[in-house]
Amino acid sequence: MAIEITTALKELTGELNDKSFNASNYLGSIGSEEVVNAMIVLLDNPNPETRFMASRTLGLIENNSAALSSLFEAFKKKENSEILGDLLMALEGFDVSDSYVDIFKLYLFGSFKVSRIAEDLLDHKEFNITPRVLRKAQKHWVHFSNNVKQDEAFMLQKIEVEERLNDLKGFIDDSQS
Repeated sequence: MAIEITTALKELTGELNDKSFNASNYLGSIGSEEVVNAMIVLLDNPNPETRFMASRTLGLIENNSAALSSLFEAFKKKENSEILGDLLMALEGFDVSDSYVDIFKLYLFGSFKVSRIAEDLLDHKEFNITPRVLRKAQKHWVHFSNNVKQDEAFMLQKIEVEERLNDLKGFIDDSQS
């Protein structure tokens, strides 16, 4: 089996093709610690397509929690700015219940694609919401709103974000009563 894993790993490097996606699916189905560790290493590969395939594969693995912090670190790297939306899609396969603030920041500060993917995650994943999480999200919103052009698009986003934050506050208030 180690030979098959090695062969599949080679398919994830270089130019992407149908074999790359098949190899990603195969490695995702194996999902061993060895595969997770190999994908974490590939998140630093010089080729952006390889980094994308690594994140995609990690999203397919059931026991992938060991890779979540590495994936968030990859989001912050300048060399991933062009593929951040593609990398972010992998979070669909992760338990991100403790990552609300990190995803909220991507929603606020990301490109259009990144912001939409982050918004979808915020809307459809389950999160552990505490008063601290709410305070941190509010802090990031204040920072964002103080440093962005106050145009029509901002005003629409302001309505959405304030509604989202009010919903979180209501959830916390309800859970504390």
